[in-house]
Amino acid sequence: MLVARLLELDAAGALTTAHVRAGAQVGGVNVRTVWRWLEAARTEGRVERRPRARMELSDQAWEVLARAGGNVSVLHRHLKDDGGEVPSLASLYRVVRRDLEAGRVLPDRAVARREREEQRTRHALADLALAWPCEGGEAKAAVHRPPHSVAGGVRGLVGGGGRCGGGCGVVAGAQLVRTSSVRAVAEAVGQAMAAEGAVCVFGDPGRGKTAAVRMALREVLVGWKVTWVPVPVRPSVVGMRRAVFDALALPGRFPHTSALADAAVVGALAEARVLVVDEAQRLPVPCLEYLQSLWDHPGTRITLVLCGAGSERALSRLPQLASRIGAWQEVPRLAAAEVAAVVTDFHPLWRTVPVPDLTWIDQSCAHGTFRTWAALTAHLQNALLTTADLAVDRALLGRLLRRVALPL
Repeated sequence: MLVARLLELDAAGALTTAHVRAGAQVGGVNVRTVWRWLEAARTEGRVERRPRARMELSDQAWEVLARAGGNVSVLHRHLKDDGGEVPSLASLYRVVRRDLEAGRVLPDRAVARREREEQRTRHALADLALAWPCEGGEAKAAVHRPPHSVAGGVRGLVGGGGRCGGGCGVVAGAQLVRTSSVRAVAEAVGQAMAAEGAVCVFGDPGRGKTAAVRMALREVLVGWKVTWVPVPVRPSVVGMRRAVFDALALPGRFPHTSALADAAVVGALAEARVLVVDEAQRLPVPCLEYLQSLWDHPGTRITLVLCGAGSERALSRLPQLASRIGAWQEVPRLAAAEVAAVVTDFHPLWRTVPVPDLTWIDQSCAHGTFRTWAALTAHLQNALLTTADLAVDRALLGRLLRRVALPL
């Protein structure tokens, strides 16, 4: 405003040194500074301050900082050793503090070491043209698989592996159960795929969110692919970018620059694909912004499924992405009226237990949580296998309930 007024006086031929001195006094600057402002306005047509370049740290610098446990002095010495223009230590502190306050998460030293070792292993496997183990311990490359040894190919809660969805171990004889929640999740995911939109599946832990999404995606439309992206512990944008790169099973080693990695990921997402991000409640705002950038990219065709206990609260931290969610699908507890039907369909062991006892188990311990029922099934099965002629009564069930109940 000051420079614009002085230029008006200069154009009218009424500008004097007194005007410049008064302007410098009002602006709290030196008289020579005001004269420089006027000269820049005359030659460059600029009446505002020259924009200053914002200092940004590269992904490699953040990796160095993570390995150093957040010690900025170590990063400063590393930049000095690399040569080139190095900012002052105080400036480096300000940049790190600014990015951390903006939501960037700095992994601790142990996590950074583990990620570094995994990256070296991935690079070595890529150089040897071998496959990296993916979810469930199966290799991405085709390998010879031995026949199933349990119950002739019995399917588990999440399908195909005989393993319950909550990490409670193997439950031989378990069957997939299409509850009302599973049907609702399948409908929400199907509508999101039709619109290439986004859906958030949330609910308290142990309610079967992941299992419901897996069942909904067992038979996708022709031309669609499904990719599950595991969320790293205390994820950063670099870690999330690498997780997406690895989940897509892209050839070669992970690029050293974010631009090359993003180009490879966007190219792979050009075909219709469902991108499932489980444990999405771990994601900080920068990681959510990264997923939003992939979904908003004009060259991608993504249906984004965000799943996890508390994922709806994580999305509320980024209104831009939350406003794009087409369906907020909650997975509630099993209703008391459907508990008996669901658990007897889940495993034949419960068909020998009277319905009043099933209701008693649910009211006293399970409370409609499918993960608790799966854990209790495994314990009951082991008890019957290890003890001959064991009666399934409330005394036995009470001991097993105390085993799976959360200690207070």
